[in-house]
Amino acid sequence: MKLHVDRETCQGHSRCYAAYPELFDIDDEGTAVVTMEDIPSRWEDRAHNAIANCPERAIHILEESP
Repeated sequence: MKLHVDRETCQGHSRCYAAYPELFDIDDEGTAVVTMEDIPSRWEDRAHNAIANCPERAIHILEESP
């Protein structure tokens, strides 16, 4: 699983980082960034929770190419 944060949509609420600092960080502009290229399967529930709790809906799962 790969995650993406839409930088145009993210408003810097930092909920993702506060809940899951192992998956997210905050850049110098206050925008969330994903810290892992591939999310381990054991943390997929955390990724889904972060997506669900983003008030701006800025976090998305990137579809894998066939």
